[in-house]
Amino acid sequence: MPDERTADDYRTLLWRAMRAALAAVEPEGAVLRACKRDGDVVHAGRRAYDLAQVDRIVLIGAGKAGAPMAKAVVSLLGERLSARVVNVKRGYVLSQSDLADMQARCACPIEFFEAGHPTPDSVGVRGAQRITEVLRNLTPRDLVICVISGGGSALMTLPAPGITLDDMQQLTNLLLASGASINEMNCVRKHLELLKGGGLARLAQPASVLTLVLSDVVGNPLDVIASGPTVPDSTTFAQALAVLDKYGLVGQVPAAITQRLKAGAAGALPETPKAGDVAFQRVNNVIVGSNELAAQAAVDQARQDGLQTLLLTTFLEGEAREVAKVAAGLAKDMHLNDRPLAKPGLLVAGGETTVTLRGRGKGGRNQELALAAALALEGWQGVLLAALATDGSDGPTDAAGAIVSGDTIESARQKGLDGLAYLKDNDSYSFFRQSGDLIVTGPTNTNVNDLLFILAF
Repeated sequence: MPDERTADDYRTLLWRAMRAALAAVEPEGAVLRACKRDGDVVHAGRRAYDLAQVDRIVLIGAGKAGAPMAKAVVSLLGERLSARVVNVKRGYVLSQSDLADMQARCACPIEFFEAGHPTPDSVGVRGAQRITEVLRNLTPRDLVICVISGGGSALMTLPAPGITLDDMQQLTNLLLASGASINEMNCVRKHLELLKGGGLARLAQPASVLTLVLSDVVGNPLDVIASGPTVPDSTTFAQALAVLDKYGLVGQVPAAITQRLKAGAAGALPETPKAGDVAFQRVNNVIVGSNELAAQAAVDQARQDGLQTLLLTTFLEGEAREVAKVAAGLAKDMHLNDRPLAKPGLLVAGGETTVTLRGRGKGGRNQELALAAALALEGWQGVLLAALATDGSDGPTDAAGAIVSGDTIESARQKGLDGLAYLKDNDSYSFFRQSGDLIVTGPTNTNVNDLLFILAF
């Protein structure tokens, strides 16, 4: 039976798959699925907490999904909370009605610090300082609940002695422009700050710590997500210094940073806490949402909509422009040869690419990937590609990504837009804003990396 669906119909199906992915990792629901309360007992992961044996419960955290994750904890334990401090990205807060509802559920004040991301700012530092204050004087009968999500590394910044916020801002901007992976960036940051790399767990001693994690890192390595504040650190000062050397940044970062890393590598400073450290004896880290869950939800929705589907990988990494060429090749092969899926088919991949800045334009890794793919797909009919940042913010823009087809470049050319020139200038946002192909979701209040959709029909 011939397929009577139009290109617009398939674009609609692509949007349905994207919405299903975001719905599957909505943070409040994710926390409530992972944590259950039965009277005075709370079950989280493989552990149970008897609230009758707990004196104080402190809620802290950092990340783009911090507000809805905190809301979920309040719905479970509001009447027992004695403090609530969560750093979130500016604009990623709850509605006034949700905030009022949270406040009504417990007597302690709500403290949300709306901080800068991806470059840390003074608000994030103040929030981190406030977190350290509520962790003081805890006892073995106290429980710390920490909600962690993507963006936490920038949003919860507390520089080590001798390192300033300005130092960390310069370092972050240099690493972002270098093409360093999130693993490499966090390796460096963990050795320059006090809460990262297990530092928060150390400060929370001797209380019990339950950390609820919404993963935004490929493969869900707990020591990398938000720089692992409650997880043993597997990296060293020497490795952090090697990252700067790899990208030629040793002479560019502030001198205080290089001096600290060199001193640590020489053994003059104590390392971050490692596996077996007493700081982690009473810590329970539970992943409540991940890229895999979002990608699988997209696949399930597309299958229900009559598409052949395949979750290709959740380990997508590499330079965005190079990944785009592979993605375009897959789209062409599906369209021409029905492989690896028969038409109409949707391939879904998750992960996080990188961008090495060469120009002076504005964009994000998903928009850059989409523009490079549009150039590779020029003239091809029956293909669609979407690159989506699940947090709704791709790079320093208000867009989550872009959708392209084989007609994108020619349509833009008719508007006087040279796609290749915009790509060379890393100016994908300006290109898609004028071409009309941006994906704009607004803040999603979640963050589980990026998703790539390749549709052939």
